[in-house]
Amino acid sequence: MGHTNDSVVSEFVLLGLSNSWELQLFFFAIFSSIYVASLLGNVMIIVIISCDSQLSSPMYFLLGHLSFIDICQSNFATPKMLVDFFVEHKTISFEGCMAQIFLLHSFVGSEMMLLVAMAYDRFIAICKPLRYGTIMSRKLCVIFVSISWAVGILHSVSHLAFTVDLPFCGPNEVDSFFCDLPLVIELACMDTYKMEIMTLTNSGLISLSCFLALIISYTIILATVRRRSSSGSSKALSTLTAHITVVILFFGPCIYFYIWPFSRFSADKFLSIFYVVCTPLLNPIIYSLRNEDVKAAMRKLRNRHVTSWNN
Repeated sequence: MGHTNDSVVSEFVLLGLSNSWELQLFFFAIFSSIYVASLLGNVMIIVIISCDSQLSSPMYFLLGHLSFIDICQSNFATPKMLVDFFVEHKTISFEGCMAQIFLLHSFVGSEMMLLVAMAYDRFIAICKPLRYGTIMSRKLCVIFVSISWAVGILHSVSHLAFTVDLPFCGPNEVDSFFCDLPLVIELACMDTYKMEIMTLTNSGLISLSCFLALIISYTIILATVRRRSSSGSSKALSTLTAHITVVILFFGPCIYFYIWPFSRFSADKFLSIFYVVCTPLLNPIIYSLRNEDVKAAMRKLRNRHVTSWNN
């Protein structure tokens, strides 16, 4: 891998989702709606958690940061994709392409670690409730969030350190709507087999370790909940269902991509759309519509504003 950056490619061409003008208009209508809903939903969760003192527990502190990461993930590629629906020649600069790779892996890596932190929070709350207040302090939550961002950024830098130095000297068409790392690596003017294995190992390790940690945590938690038969356990089970749903929908496409990381099929573009555009919407939908505390806080905030307007 020790070579100088003799790249002559100054921009990449994004092939997008379709060449049909009608389909592109349809996609714009659908994905712009999802994008706006995702932004508004996640901003709403952050505002509600910040304004309601009843939502000051560690779980909601972590949920607020999860919403922030989802806002970031919504904006790294989706706005450009929406603009590109009206552009015939879809291009992105070399620097912009590298930035997209860096941001995607930073946000995804951070979210994986944050989901593990949220699983640990539920583990302590359900399996060791008497010690919850002592263990899950605000300081520990800040440490969890800091570690999540640090791991995500380090994970991304480890990818970018090798990718940015690859020799891109000819092909520059990326068969996607954003700079997808495996597709960009394939364009390098060299044998990229070792690079592909390195990328798979790097991303696969963090994904698999986080996924296994989540599976083990939720298995123990569910076993604990099943032994109880109280209303508190019922509420805990409802919360767990929301968390597990997010984990499955988040890690499902991720695991699929790492099983066939460099063998792409026609349906992969639309799975990428789900992962990049739709995943940030999961948080407000699942946590808001299924969480009674969040819904109660939404009603309280709405009533407060209605009262102030009437006065």
